[in-house]
Amino acid sequence: MGKTVYLECYSGISGDMTVAALLDLGASERALREALDALPVHGYEIKIGRTKKNGIEAMDFDVILDQEPHHDHRSYRHIMEMLEKAELKDEVRRWAQKIFEIIGIAEARVHGVEIDDVHFHETGAVDSIVDIVGTAACLVDLGITSAYVSPLYEGRGFVKCQHGLIPVPAPAVSEIAREKGLTLAITETEGEMVTPTGAAIAAALWCKKSLPEGISVEKIGIGAGKKEFPHANILRAMLLKETEDEGDEIWVLTTNVDDCTGEQLGYTAECLLSAGAKDVAYMPIFMKKGRPAYGMEVLCKEDKVPLMEEIIFRETTSIGIRKHKEKRRVLKRKIIELDTPNGEAEVKAVKIGEETRMYPEYESVKKISKETKRSYREIYQYLVEEAWKKNEED
Repeated sequence: MGKTVYLECYSGISGDMTVAALLDLGASERALREALDALPVHGYEIKIGRTKKNGIEAMDFDVILDQEPHHDHRSYRHIMEMLEKAELKDEVRRWAQKIFEIIGIAEARVHGVEIDDVHFHETGAVDSIVDIVGTAACLVDLGITSAYVSPLYEGRGFVKCQHGLIPVPAPAVSEIAREKGLTLAITETEGEMVTPTGAAIAAALWCKKSLPEGISVEKIGIGAGKKEFPHANILRAMLLKETEDEGDEIWVLTTNVDDCTGEQLGYTAECLLSAGAKDVAYMPIFMKKGRPAYGMEVLCKEDKVPLMEEIIFRETTSIGIRKHKEKRRVLKRKIIELDTPNGEAEVKAVKIGEETRMYPEYESVKKISKETKRSYREIYQYLVEEAWKKNEED
């Protein structure tokens, strides 16, 4: 199950601020460096440390260049080819490509050219490539698949760029906000608070339109900006606890396939679940002319429908998908994380009226059962008992 983050952009947002906030939230520095090492980009080093902004302690992420890349102009096509060829995790690649695509479309409209003809300056420079791929790596490491995003607070005046002085918000930022429906809140602060990279990250992540009145925060990460404003130049990322309301809506996607192998269908289910599907099911059916086949049913949230369709068409022989929205009732639940002598395990605690039931996650039971050579049933019961103990302690 993917995690949800809330980005509080009351002091704007930029690439380095996002990476810093996600690292402070618990993203692995090792995962970040592995992704960056996979890129054919050189002439820089990264520095990660702690700093304070207006008395608030925050994580600081800095890209230090060997020398200023004055002529480092990269085309949209070049960047996409680089990301495609790099040995990145698929999800890291997809996040990075999505962010660059958002910037590319905006820059193409601003300059009146085709997207493949867009030549990036700031966004194509080494530090911005590092920021975007670094953000993607941190998102995947944390397991984040969706986000709430506050209005993007922006300054006023002018900022110097490759083309000279341009107004704040930068044209690309305004275009991204217009295209993706982001809210820009213009303040009296002099200077740029939202960069094109930051706006594109917010647009790529944003898929939940309104923050619930009552939210439960699991952890907070604070990323420092490089500018000095009267207010604290920070980005706060809040990891929300995985709870669901008693009533909500779900999208149901169905299709029939009669010429896919079992291996294909199994792999497709893995891809769909890792991309955020709530559930995937196959049912044996008979199609026209008496051909045996499988009916596929995928459950997902509305924001995941396009991605689910893309995966189904890519990985199966389906040429058509039926979809509709249904109301459902779901029980409140939370994930209890256990630290056992044989590694970490997760147990789902489900509330049914006044009763609570414990359901150990299958992968946790399987992993510990294999390592200990004890039966599945024995490990299942052991995790239930440990979950009850931790639940009572909390």
